[in-house]
Amino acid sequence: MKSCPECMRVWPDDAGFCPADGMQLKPADLVPVARTNDPLLGTLLCGRYELRRMVAAGGMGRVYESIDQQINARVAVKVLHEEVAQNPLQLERFKREYEISSQLPHEFIVKVFDFQHDPALGAWLLVMEFLDGEELRGVLKRDHQVSPERLVRMISQIAMGLEGAHAKKFVHRDLKPDNLFLCGTREGDDVKILDFGSVKNKNDTAKKLTTLGTQIGSPFYMAPEQAQGLDTVDARADVFALAAITYECVTGEVPFAGTSGPSILFALLSTNPDPPSSKNEQVKYPIPRALDPLMDVALAKDPDLRTKSVGDFASALGHAYGLTGNPMTWAHLAQGDLARQIAEASARVAATDRFVAPRSSADQQPAPLTAPNVHPANHAGVPARRPVRLVLAVAGILLALVVGIIAVIVLRHR
Repeated sequence: MKSCPECMRVWPDDAGFCPADGMQLKPADLVPVARTNDPLLGTLLCGRYELRRMVAAGGMGRVYESIDQQINARVAVKVLHEEVAQNPLQLERFKREYEISSQLPHEFIVKVFDFQHDPALGAWLLVMEFLDGEELRGVLKRDHQVSPERLVRMISQIAMGLEGAHAKKFVHRDLKPDNLFLCGTREGDDVKILDFGSVKNKNDTAKKLTTLGTQIGSPFYMAPEQAQGLDTVDARADVFALAAITYECVTGEVPFAGTSGPSILFALLSTNPDPPSSKNEQVKYPIPRALDPLMDVALAKDPDLRTKSVGDFASALGHAYGLTGNPMTWAHLAQGDLARQIAEASARVAATDRFVAPRSSADQQPAPLTAPNVHPANHAGVPARRPVRLVLAVAGILLALVVGIIAVIVLRHR
């Protein structure tokens, strides 16, 4: 492996220059890691994992870009914080993440290679494939909305990864933008689903780590039955979470908002979100009206009334944007091709008003009729029926006039 002497990033042996800062790369063993206030940088854990650069830090631990010297490969090493490692339940969750992820080899699920204890430092570490890109959370913070072609490809890939987990009776239970990593390629994003540490194992022999009534997951994306801590949670909880993520991607808002955990859960259990297409005047990308009934079903509070699988949801999403085919096709189709197909579908249905585009104040002015008593959309010039509301309004005016005339006549004869 090679390393950049400036930023310490790791690259394959055939790389020449660092894409991040343009520096010429050198063999990693000739680029010692500069000493900092992080005592783990430059150390060799478990006799094989050399920590080169700290890339993320969170409540559970720190993630380092590292070299697995045993196989000469770049990996990500998450070193658990000491207080986390001393918590038996938290430690068991990381162990379970490793064990379950190793049973889910899938192109859209992050690969987890190892879970070990370094006796010299007393540290526990989880070793995963290193990913270049960013979390969906970062995309939403920056752009607020995701383009239709990017969304369809992303949701299709997530659905494929989750279908593989659901087939083995694993329910993710903590699906959220923070746990969806987007790796950019020339064709578009390749998604990696992260963090199977909160998974619910529906297999009969599964070891139970939570008690009845315990809440697992983020309240913004949590299914109602999950929020209530019910033991009946199944794959349909992931359908709900995926729908909530989709709602945020198209509208820029979470479907159930609140200023605190309890207020979010109250909204989740007692309210329904606005139809996505009602947000059209405040978003960049037009939202098809076909998304409204799709979201109603996918975010149903009763799991028996909800969309049955993540695959069904991804399929319905693509069809709502006018695509033909299925998620297995869309997951591997270039985003440029998806954009073209969606644009063509939008053009086909625009005349029937199935897509609601953002409107300016000028667009909202009444359009003149093309001929007396002819609806502007009636290109054949055939007289169209007047809207029912207009007929009722005219009838109301006439009735008021008749009543007024009668009243005047009565008063004159008194």
